[in-house]
Amino acid sequence: MRLSFCGNDNASAYNISAGVLRNVCFVDALNLVPHVFLLFITFPILFIGWGSQSSKVQIHHNTWLHFPGHNLRWILTFTLLFVHVCEIAEGIVSDTQMKSRHLHLFLPAIMGFVAATVSIVYYHNIETSNFPKLLLALFLYWIMAFVTKTIKLVRYCQDGVPFSQLRFCITGIMVILYGLLMAVEINVIRVRRYVFFMNPQKVKPPEDLQDLGVRFLQPFVNLLSKATYWWMNTLIISAHKKPVDLKAIGKLPIAMRALTNYVCVCLSDQPNRSPSIWLAMYSAFGRPILLSSTFRYLADLLGFAGPLCISGIVKNPSNSYLSSEEFLRNVYVLAVLLFLALILQRTFLQASYYVTTETGINLRGALLAMIYNKILRLSTSNLSMGEMTLGQINNLVAIETNQLMWFLFLCPNLWAMPVQIIMGVILLYNLLGVSALVGAAVIVLLAPIQYFIATKLAEAQKSTLDYSTERLKKTNEILKGIKLLKLYAWEHIFCTSVEETRMKELTSLKTFALHTSLSIFMNAAIPIAAVLATFVTYAYTNVKPLQPAQAFASLSLFHILVTPLFLLSTVVRFAVKVTNGYFSWGSGLATLSNINIRIPTGQMTMIVGQVGCGKSSLLLAILGEMQTLEGKVHWSKNRYSVAYAAQKPWLLNATVEENIIFGSPFNKQRYKAVTDACSLQPDIDLLPFGDQTEIGERGINLSGGQRQRICVARALYQNTNIVFLDDPFSALDIHLSDHLMQEGILKFLQEDKRTLVLVTHKLQYLPHADWIIAMKDGMVLREGTLKDIQNKDVELYEHWKTLMNRQDQELEKTTLERKTLRRAMYPRESKSQLEDEDEEEEEEEDEDDNMSTVLRLRTKMPWKTCWRYLTSGGFFLLFLMIFSKLLKHSVIVAIDYWLATWTSMDNANETYHVAVFSILSGAGIVLCLITSLTVEWMGLTAAKNLHHNLLNKIILGPIRFFDMTPLGLILNRFSADTNIIDQHIPPTLESLTRSTLLCLSAIGMISYATPWFLVALVPLGIAFYFIQKYFRVASKDLQELDDSTQLPLLCHFSETAEGLTTIRAFRHEARFKQRMLELTDTNNIAYLFLSAANRWLEVRTDYLGACIVLTAAVTSITEGPNSGFVGLGLLYALTITNYLNWVVRNLADLEVQMGAVKKVHSFLNMESENYDGYLDPSQVPKDWPQEGEIKIENLCVRYENNLKPVLKHVKAYIKPGQKVGICGRTGSGKSSLSLAFFRMVDIFDGRIVIDGIDISKLPLHTLRSRLSIILQDPILFSGSIRFNLDPECKCTDDRLWEALEIAQLKNMVKSLPGGLDAMVTEGGENFSVGQRQLFCLARAFVRKSSILIMDEATASIDMATENILQKVVMTAFADRTVVTIAHRVHTILTADLVIVMKRGNILEYDTPENLLSQEDGIFASFVRADM
Repeated sequence: MRLSFCGNDNASAYNISAGVLRNVCFVDALNLVPHVFLLFITFPILFIGWGSQSSKVQIHHNTWLHFPGHNLRWILTFTLLFVHVCEIAEGIVSDTQMKSRHLHLFLPAIMGFVAATVSIVYYHNIETSNFPKLLLALFLYWIMAFVTKTIKLVRYCQDGVPFSQLRFCITGIMVILYGLLMAVEINVIRVRRYVFFMNPQKVKPPEDLQDLGVRFLQPFVNLLSKATYWWMNTLIISAHKKPVDLKAIGKLPIAMRALTNYVCVCLSDQPNRSPSIWLAMYSAFGRPILLSSTFRYLADLLGFAGPLCISGIVKNPSNSYLSSEEFLRNVYVLAVLLFLALILQRTFLQASYYVTTETGINLRGALLAMIYNKILRLSTSNLSMGEMTLGQINNLVAIETNQLMWFLFLCPNLWAMPVQIIMGVILLYNLLGVSALVGAAVIVLLAPIQYFIATKLAEAQKSTLDYSTERLKKTNEILKGIKLLKLYAWEHIFCTSVEETRMKELTSLKTFALHTSLSIFMNAAIPIAAVLATFVTYAYTNVKPLQPAQAFASLSLFHILVTPLFLLSTVVRFAVKVTNGYFSWGSGLATLSNINIRIPTGQMTMIVGQVGCGKSSLLLAILGEMQTLEGKVHWSKNRYSVAYAAQKPWLLNATVEENIIFGSPFNKQRYKAVTDACSLQPDIDLLPFGDQTEIGERGINLSGGQRQRICVARALYQNTNIVFLDDPFSALDIHLSDHLMQEGILKFLQEDKRTLVLVTHKLQYLPHADWIIAMKDGMVLREGTLKDIQNKDVELYEHWKTLMNRQDQELEKTTLERKTLRRAMYPRESKSQLEDEDEEEEEEEDEDDNMSTVLRLRTKMPWKTCWRYLTSGGFFLLFLMIFSKLLKHSVIVAIDYWLATWTSMDNANETYHVAVFSILSGAGIVLCLITSLTVEWMGLTAAKNLHHNLLNKIILGPIRFFDMTPLGLILNRFSADTNIIDQHIPPTLESLTRSTLLCLSAIGMISYATPWFLVALVPLGIAFYFIQKYFRVASKDLQELDDSTQLPLLCHFSETAEGLTTIRAFRHEARFKQRMLELTDTNNIAYLFLSAANRWLEVRTDYLGACIVLTAAVTSITEGPNSGFVGLGLLYALTITNYLNWVVRNLADLEVQMGAVKKVHSFLNMESENYDGYLDPSQVPKDWPQEGEIKIENLCVRYENNLKPVLKHVKAYIKPGQKVGICGRTGSGKSSLSLAFFRMVDIFDGRIVIDGIDISKLPLHTLRSRLSIILQDPILFSGSIRFNLDPECKCTDDRLWEALEIAQLKNMVKSLPGGLDAMVTEGGENFSVGQRQLFCLARAFVRKSSILIMDEATASIDMATENILQKVVMTAFADRTVVTIAHRVHTILTADLVIVMKRGNILEYDTPENLLSQEDGIFASFVRADM
């Protein structure tokens, strides 16, 4: 057929005798002119380019949108392109009816499509380059196009073309579109004044775009990039080359920052009405929620295009209609419309998700700021009395705010639900009549069951969380007191306690798993049941047989109807004077009574008194941290200027330097003076990065003394008028204490004339005090100068004098601290290695560490770990899961295949087909239940086995492991990682297997129906492979960033709550608020990028799914096979669009979650202590050791095989009942010897014989359960006092009261509610340090062992309490062998035998009298230094 513009079959086609504009062909040719004009003008400009007139400020290129009406222009242009496609299609369909080719019917439309595409590309380039004058070309184009299309419309009206004709409709719509685009152009001229005006309007780029640190460009890019997340390509692709870090994601745009949204929420809260979070949310974020809901409604309405198009295509009518209605019946047109509807639906859906996520992030930022402000205003009593715990704060920050975010995400879905259900039911009724209502009734009747399951699921989740919190608390206590538990052989008791709580948690998890299984089952079974009920009813009530068009359109509708019901299951889950002061910790009872004191300005005031008399409480009362029942605190100078060092060192998770300067300006000279005054320089020199070394969680990589000195240094460094120091010498030896007193306090502080309040037990420093406050039982006993007290209270002064004359000599700890530090920290060569240590530990054993391997690992799925996880659930359950999954999906495919066969037969046997269909549907429903149960049960079994193995491995681990591994790291395995294994992996695994099998069965079914589809599948498969490959790597990085940025935020909240007193004393609230806002924004930007990456993936997989649908539709139409199988192919093609992105998302999630399994397995490879002995426990006498005789023969000890010996050929003999004192400088091996008695260290040569038995032959549990020890750090566990004294429940109450009486605690315990059953809070925080140490003494007495070891047990108590302790040891333990590791040398002067050690050897070994007679001896020199 020859080509001709106006055709060759009509001689009058070129006739213009009736007027040029009366000729249809000429009018069509006229419509070509504007398009040719635009292409002619714009192509040279597009290819040649132009000089940019952008702002001189450096900004992000291609993001600054200069012109008004930007979004409207893009929407109108896309609509124009769609109308052009319709015009082309209409022209081609009309042309097929002609005898010769009529190019004028579709060529102008094709040129119009090209011109519209060029117009938007041209506009985008002009806009981002800020060259408005070039927009004149577009303005002229819109005018010309508007005029030519108007001429064509007028011509149709004159010829009487009816409105029902598609050509008339298209032309009318185009006139409107060109008119609107012309109006947009006029608006740009009006606003920017680039032409026809004297003074063009100058524009300034948005503040965010001027900041190159802002990398999140979604709010600033053009509409197409917004819809497809095109701007994310750079990040996703670069992630494949190098890991995404915080620098790559940059800062949050100003509008999304926590401070902006906090102000927004606060402003929206009306002062005259009662506060309401919902009203504040509505006022602040109502508009974006409305926008998101609108997008959601549009997406849901477009979702119904799928079933309608399937119905139209399967009916397969002829292809030769021209009216609008008949044109829309063309199968190819329907296929293209289906494709476009899917593209639009998915775009709107992702836009809705993005807007809700962004709004949720804004809300979370505002809420976190509000919570933090509230925390800063909490009274200390709220925290100390347990009204608000750290757990509750963490819960608010980590869980509650995220749940509100999730609720916001569900809001649009909730509102869209009724629309989806009503529309679905109407369309179903239209297709199938009354039988459709039966299916809908099944869905509606089963919905309440789904809701009931969801509520039960929420309850199970809550109880699981409660048990999980309790288990974590117990695990935390075990890890903190692991040394004591091992020494007392109590691991099994505490391990059993954790296991009991774990069993309760697992019972709750079983309920959770059951309800999750039922929820998954209901979601899978409801559509099958609804379809079964509908088609069986239809078969028996209708005379006409069921048609493929009806069957598959209704199947598709049922799938749409079930989605809101699935959501239903997730909605539910989801200087100073105090007058007449009475102060309390919130209980109403006065802790401090009748306080009338004054603190002189510019002088040193010392507060002294016994353990628990209220010294620290007095400081906190002055600072306003206690509840004032009566009286007043008066400040003569600025209250804002206080520096404070707490008794319990509080450090930030920051560098040493940052901890010392604490937000003040850095002054090098002052900084050096402070570090020298606190003797910190030698310690700093040992740290791998000096004072730039990051201090771990709660100062985990520093000793107690170092932590204490950094806190004191912080107080000294601050340029404040008043300094409060709460017992700063408690963790320091005598040399460090003296140095700090002389250089730090007397020199540094006194020279500056600063007011100092010092709480101390070191009475030898009293002569330095300008003012002394002596306390007893929460009241001020005496107040005044030392001379005043000497005159007024002779008895008290004499008591002090006695204690002062024995200057409390503490043996240096510093050398040991530094050695331990060097051993722990020098192997870590760099800071980055420190951070990556955890990841390196998890690497597969056989993998080397070069860059290419790391990059290969980043793109590789951890299949080895997956296999470990699956097999830990048991091989039987694994086999059952795989088999049931494959069988279930085979049955589901069989159901649809049978339906296609049944509906395609003209004279089908209804009864036979209905029977088979019913049997298959019933089998499908049963298999849905079996598969969901097996996955959850396998996950539960794996979780149970992994936790059990982990707990036992950790509990039985060597003490060296706990010294070298941070507590937080171990606790993370039991908290975050166990939670992932318990609750997150099973549903991810279920979803991944379901989505994958659905996609595979869909591809198989489409290929069976139309084999040509396989050809198109190759490029689509390649595209999918690369999308998932790039996404998985970026998603993993962003997910890790999200997790890693959440931890510092949680830590900051915890640190603030723990250090409230210090922060408020320093008046540093503003700095901490700023830090919180920065951490919140950092976490939010990571989450925002993760969400944007998910949208990036979903848009691409959705578009791929739409391509699959288009390909399936076109191939099925072209081949024209059995219409039943065409419907089946299209139905499965539509399901692919839903499940394709879930395959990738679940794969990425599983990859991240498997990291938890990997971390747990890295601990399971650790070596345990050898608990077995050569002797059977029954061979050891029940009363061993009865005498308490100890022989140490040629003993050599080391901490690990690869370390040097710490004890070298030590020999000693201790007679039964002897009191032995061991002394020596730090690092001499004293503590190592005490640990050797319990085989806590490696005895590689020699032996220790106790009462005739070599301890190396005894089972560990037997040995440790027969000896007693009191450690330097007093450890108490949460529970009753009875439990703390006797966890094994072997002793009578009389024995426990006797022990408490010996420890001078009987009266105090009797005064407590419950007596022996009075509760001890976590860590024994409701008792003072001295009282805790006395409880430990009582605990040692309760265990009737003939050997007691005291390891520096008097280090942290005052001298009066120490005297009590010494007397007790001499009387109550008179018949027992007592080995004392001496902290203060005078404590062992009354011993029967003294051993002096140095560098792992015994230097002196004799009675104290004999050793003191040797004037040049080491012991004699120690005692002289103590006088």
